[in-house]
Amino acid sequence: MNNEVIIGDCLDVMTRISDKSIDMVLTSPPYDNLRSYNGSLDWGEHVWKGAIDILFRIMKDGGVVVWVVGDSTVKGSETCTSFKQALYFKEVGFNLHDTMIYAKKSYMPLTHNRYEQQFEYMFVFSKGRPKTFNPIMTPSITAGTKRNRGGSKANESSCAERKRDEKTVVNDEKQSPNIWFFNVGKNEKTLHNAPFPEELAYDHIISWSNEGDTILDPFAGSGTVGKVAKELNRNYILIEKEPTYLEIINKRLSE
Repeated sequence: MNNEVIIGDCLDVMTRISDKSIDMVLTSPPYDNLRSYNGSLDWGEHVWKGAIDILFRIMKDGGVVVWVVGDSTVKGSETCTSFKQALYFKEVGFNLHDTMIYAKKSYMPLTHNRYEQQFEYMFVFSKGRPKTFNPIMTPSITAGTKRNRGGSKANESSCAERKRDEKTVVNDEKQSPNIWFFNVGKNEKTLHNAPFPEELAYDHIISWSNEGDTILDPFAGSGTVGKVAKELNRNYILIEKEPTYLEIINKRLSE
């Protein structure tokens, strides 16, 4: 099934995926009922719960699921669907390894009585301890600075007293924080109405997988995950329910 684009309901298609065969999932499921996707969407709790149940079966031990999701606002209150999904992941046996933020450098101003919505959650779930982590690094602002750790506290009487006098030098790089900023749609020249940035897919696939691993997107949309996985020498499985997106996906995979 590797390197395939499959048109169909993910709940049906994923039943054909073998146990413990997927290294990583990167996906952005539909947000509540914010988009109709040409009327093909039958979206609700039964879908995301069913998908999560199957994901636990097909993920390898140490596999990672990155679940990019937000909430709609109904009658003045956010739905909290994202949190319900996160708690259900934990209920079926996943660890919530990290709660990351996808912050949008450009966002749609709505002019309402709350601050503008600039971010989405990127929940990182793992089946046990993640087997792969290739951290994105960022330059250290104070690179080369010498620090004396512990010396200034040598005479303090405290339960937190340091018992060492250690001199260190700040490294040139450090691990990136878990809030990632991207331009919305910067590279996404596609007819799909909700693509996420290629840079987002790139950074997550680099972080949580290695070359030759298999990456699954059960809500493939415009095929961003497959395109980036292919560029990074990973295998991909894309599942998309809406047939009209197949041409978009195939075009992007052939670029």
